Amino acid sequence: MSDVAVYGSLFEASPNPYVLVSPSLTIVGCNDAYLRVTARTRADIVGRGIFDAFPGGPNEAQLRSSFDRVLRTKERDSIAVIPYAIAKTTPEGTLLEERFWSATHTPVLDARGDVRLILQHTVDVTELHRLKQAVASGEGTAEALDAAPGPIEQIESDLMRRAQAVQRTNLSLDAELERLHSLFTQAPGFIAVLSGPDHVFDLANDAYYDLIGRRDILGKPIHEALPEIEGQGFHELLDRVFESRQAFVGRDMRLLLRPDPDSPPAEFFLDFVYQPVLRADGGVLGIFVQGHDVTNRKRAQDELLRYQTDLEALVRERTLALEKSEAERAQAEAALRQAQRLEAIGKLTGGVAHDFNNLLQVIGSNLDLLHHDLPADPATTTRRLDSAMGAVQRGARLASQLLAFARKQPLEPRPVSLGRLLRGMDDLLRRALGDEVEVETVIAGGLWSMLADPSQVENVILNLAINARDAMDGSGRLTLEAGNAMLDDFYALRHPEVTAGQYVMLGVSDTGCGMSAEVMERAFEPFFTTKPEGKGTGMGLAMVHGFVKQSGGHVKIYSEVGHGTTVKIYLPRSHQVAEEPVTDPRTGPVAGGTETILVVEDDPQVRAATVEILTGLGYRVLQAGDAQSALAVIRSGVLVDLLFTDVVMPGTLRSPELARRARETLPDLAVLFTSGYTENAIVHGGRLDPGVHLLSKPYRREDLARKIRHLLGNQRQRRIARPGPSAATPMPPPIPPFLASAVQPLGAPTMTKTLAQQPMAPRVLAEEAGTGCHVLLVEDDGIIQASTMDMLESLGHTVTAAADADEAMVELGRGGIDVLFTDIGLPGRSGIELAHEALAHDPTLRVIVASGYGGDIRDGGSEAGLDAVFLPKPYNRNGIRKAFQSLPQPPSGKNRP
Repeated sequence: MSDVAVYGSLFEASPNPYVLVSPSLTIVGCNDAYLRVTARTRADIVGRGIFDAFPGGPNEAQLRSSFDRVLRTKERDSIAVIPYAIAKTTPEGTLLEERFWSATHTPVLDARGDVRLILQHTVDVTELHRLKQAVASGEGTAEALDAAPGPIEQIESDLMRRAQAVQRTNLSLDAELERLHSLFTQAPGFIAVLSGPDHVFDLANDAYYDLIGRRDILGKPIHEALPEIEGQGFHELLDRVFESRQAFVGRDMRLLLRPDPDSPPAEFFLDFVYQPVLRADGGVLGIFVQGHDVTNRKRAQDELLRYQTDLEALVRERTLALEKSEAERAQAEAALRQAQRLEAIGKLTGGVAHDFNNLLQVIGSNLDLLHHDLPADPATTTRRLDSAMGAVQRGARLASQLLAFARKQPLEPRPVSLGRLLRGMDDLLRRALGDEVEVETVIAGGLWSMLADPSQVENVILNLAINARDAMDGSGRLTLEAGNAMLDDFYALRHPEVTAGQYVMLGVSDTGCGMSAEVMERAFEPFFTTKPEGKGTGMGLAMVHGFVKQSGGHVKIYSEVGHGTTVKIYLPRSHQVAEEPVTDPRTGPVAGGTETILVVEDDPQVRAATVEILTGLGYRVLQAGDAQSALAVIRSGVLVDLLFTDVVMPGTLRSPELARRARETLPDLAVLFTSGYTENAIVHGGRLDPGVHLLSKPYRREDLARKIRHLLGNQRQRRIARPGPSAATPMPPPIPPFLASAVQPLGAPTMTKTLAQQPMAPRVLAEEAGTGCHVLLVEDDGIIQASTMDMLESLGHTVTAAADADEAMVELGRGGIDVLFTDIGLPGRSGIELAHEALAHDPTLRVIVASGYGGDIRDGGSEAGLDAVFLPKPYNRNGIRKAFQSLPQPPSGKNRP
């Protein structure tokens, strides 16, 4: 039985009448003795004002004064005698009997010292009062004496004994109350009494304060006194107990409290009971709270349970070890077989693609040569050749898809803006999909950069868009979505192939026919297609899957039959700024040269076709069938400007090693690899090794010409940049007799008109005139940049250098630049784009554009209207001088070169 319950029992058992009133003089409780002497029930008086329950008439003022003194002084106050009429029920009806009372009012203080309750102790002194009145008035003395069992002194003695007995009882009760209060305060369990629907604190013992901290809670509702328990469910429990009048018992209830206001919330576990305190009419006065802090016990139990669980798990693990071993062995064997099968498929796919690309190279090269040898008139022959070349290109795409599925294609990933890429493809997609397909692009704000090969991403988008068009039967809505995505550890657990982290999401959704579950399971398989025969290769989604996996990403299909399909692709986030789209060198001019190229190819037909293309472009060509023979040519002393070698070669000497050894003999040698299947020779982790240049098979004559011209231009520019007595290109030495059979006849070279061949108008040279220009040099190759700066300064010019277009525009913004001298091939934006932007910023600016592609920049349609001087690489000091002499005269107020 709790301490408070004992306290309540003693209060009820007292023979003396007691009543508890609030500071507002509302009766909040009384004992049975009080109800007996007042002839009332609890339902009649509890909850009512004391003067409402007992109208006092003219004596009410005396009683109110006593209550006021207690509230004002917070000390005990007594009334010797006060008359009060008590209503009694008799056979004749309800009669009022006048009684006389002696009352004592004792304040009950709260923790702050304010009066919380007033305890009224009353004693019925009616008989004594009447006896004294009779003796004093002399009325009825004889009858009183006759009726009395003894003399008056005896009567007074009996009354005194009764008074003393009452006094002893009161003293005993006061002691008991004090003891109960001490027990309540010092009880080991926490106790609190809440009143009303707002759960206002009336009482709380020391253990309760130890739990919640020494804070001011009495007289406050619980949500104000303990604000940190909001949202933990305790307010709701109290409301339920108050409304239902049903007790709640909690076990190991978790509670977050802040006993120290300067500390973070602490975790407690409690056992407690919420017991409703009922009035006589069944209404709820408040809630009695009693419980214990069981935090230490709970933690000990949890620790024991953890040890028990660990022990049981260990026992189960040991018990099941033998049973699982066989299953694990079978699973390992199955995984090994699957890995071997996939490896075999990958090697087979790569090998097939390599041989297929070699065949396409032979066919494509000969068709290309034949196409250039034809007269311009025969339309039918040209049409057939174009059709055959189209078939070669389709075969090349199929081979590329095979390599993508096998994750063998060489990727060149860089930071890419998916939003910019999607906007740039808008016209292409609309032309490919037709007018009946509505294209909607949704790009999230704050889109991250992604790390991917942009050309392959474009292929993926186009592939998925065409698949969507076919699924919609040529009419519907295609939605392209770009956004940021976080694939967390939970997602990675459900998808073991996924690495948790930040990704950029590409979503392609259509309103087509959708896929069944069976079709989705096979969607990424190579050559699987639901399209009619001849309408698809079945490699589209297989290519998408291979590319995404090779890029370190994730792909997921969501589809429902009749409701369309969504393909979501997640590519890794890049923390670098996305690069601007680079002008595609494949659209530049086609030009040849007179340098010496060594072609290394084991397939005789491919080698023959390549040699014929190069000789047709004017190059001097040497050839070798393997890497060892090629190295012998290099070490023979013949000057070779560029090594053009297949990656996959027979013999023990691999192509990368051939390139390394060749550069030991010829440090200025440019190297271009080609292959239909790179294996791991120059590609690692799905990416080309740094500094490696690759031309994938099958390639066109124009692609080969532009790539070689670009590499030779940069290579010879570095040769000029190296300090020495002469930067001029040395004459090729005679070919040794033993190599004569390896050298192809030199075709008539295709010469490109450059500045050196143009008639020069007379100019005043900067160094002769003594006045130079302020030149902004934009070149990303450090060696070329340093040597060009030296040559410009030797001509009397002041030079500011920049490595890319963005840095150049910053320098131009500072002003004072007379001439922009820029390379055409820059990271991010090209030199052509920079020149256009610079001229828009300053129309008086004069521009020189250097390029290793050969030809004239004005040959390209996209550069039409650019007023600039073209300077082909490699250039020297004299070439720069002539370029400056060809510049237009500066406007008035500017330097003139």
